[in-house]
Amino acid sequence: MTDVIFDDVDKRYRQGDRQVHALRGCSLHIRQGEFFSLLGPSGTGKTTLLNLVAGFETPDGGRVTTGARPVTRPGRDRAVVFQAPTLLPWLTARDNVAQGLRGSIRSRSARRAAATEQLAEVGLADAAARHPYQMSGGMQQRVGIARALVMNPGVLLMDEPFAALDSYVRKEMQQLIVRLQRERAVTTVFVTHSVEEALLLSTRVGVMAAGRLADVFEVPFEHPRDVTSPEFNELRRTVLDRIAAGVRSERSGV
Repeated sequence: MTDVIFDDVDKRYRQGDRQVHALRGCSLHIRQGEFFSLLGPSGTGKTTLLNLVAGFETPDGGRVTTGARPVTRPGRDRAVVFQAPTLLPWLTARDNVAQGLRGSIRSRSARRAAATEQLAEVGLADAAARHPYQMSGGMQQRVGIARALVMNPGVLLMDEPFAALDSYVRKEMQQLIVRLQRERAVTTVFVTHSVEEALLLSTRVGVMAAGRLADVFEVPFEHPRDVTSPEFNELRRTVLDRIAAGVRSERSGV
């Protein structure tokens, strides 16, 4: 297992003649084995933070480390699940998952065997031979999750992976993630716009505002979590109020 540390991280982009601060002095310690969700309006730095952990981008100031090692590029110790599954359409579910092992297992039969086992873990034992066009959106996202997990990463990065799914399938996927987290305890960083989803899944929830980590909330509830309980809804209101305060502050230029 691996922890993730942001130490006074800055990230800037050019937009025409302007320089935009995506992250400003962001510091955060995500503990090994925890499920940490990031909330906040679009443009507050959530995906930038995720991309820095993945090694897709590098900071302009400060340092990002995973397992005490500086992140300088993508690596097999960090796996990403995107909003769109990005499966290769000409490959079966099994071979899409096996793609993740090409750099570590030379034997094609061994890769396929590992992929078959991983598909069973995400509930797709009977769909290994299907192509993406033969699967629903939820099934395709399960394949994407299996492709990430088959690498046995220390850190799992998830960028709004259920945003495009209908409410019923989304609930199924949330239940899957809770089970996988209980079984594997992989350090997970999860970006979402849904406060309820973050509170359903997470150990802690971070609220982003104007490129900074505005607040972090502990989620003290055991699984399965009751979204109708007074305690759950009180915490949801508190988090929503913090997000709204960040929006007001940004608009006022504070």
